Amino acid sequence: MLKYYKIFLFSVVVIILCIVSVVFVGYRRILNKHEGITSSIQSKANISIGRIHQTATRNGITEWSLDAGSAHYIDAKKQAVLQDISVTFFLKDGKKIYLTANKGNLKTDSNDIEVTDNVVVKNVSYKLKTEKLYYKHDKHIIFSKVPVEITGDSFNIVADSMSFDLNTSKTLLEGKVEGTFSGNITL
Repeated sequence: MLKYYKIFLFSVVVIILCIVSVVFVGYRRILNKHEGITSSIQSKANISIGRIHQTATRNGITEWSLDAGSAHYIDAKKQAVLQDISVTFFLKDGKKIYLTANKGNLKTDSNDIEVTDNVVVKNVSYKLKTEKLYYKHDKHIIFSKVPVEITGDSFNIVADSMSFDLNTSKTLLEGKVEGTFSGNITL
């Protein structure tokens, strides 16, 4: 009986070691695939870092502040490829506009920004949603060449494209523009 018990225990130990070996080999194979994807992105990058913060100023006045979950700087293109982006634009009247997006590029030579994937722009009065948005630093404007949806407490507007001048706080909607308004409106 003791002999069968030893054989049983030995068999269990061998089976457990085989299972652990198979899991370890499978895990390494999966890990190597992820490293291949990451290394292909990073091989083009000169510097790859997590969590970044950058502020752009002109004549001593802060124009915008950017935070990102990660960045891959590509020197040949003079750009930073960003993930999980949050930008705060500072207006002349002291108000702020907040932009968030999943992905984007920052041109380091011009401070121009392009963001994509779940782009949201907010202030106290409205929320804009689109899939792609640009910021031109020299003109201090944000614009989209793809459809946008702008919502507020008493309105909902959809347009084919838009631009917003951060200097004058004026918005230009173009293409097919449709909207609904509610409440007391005076023209």
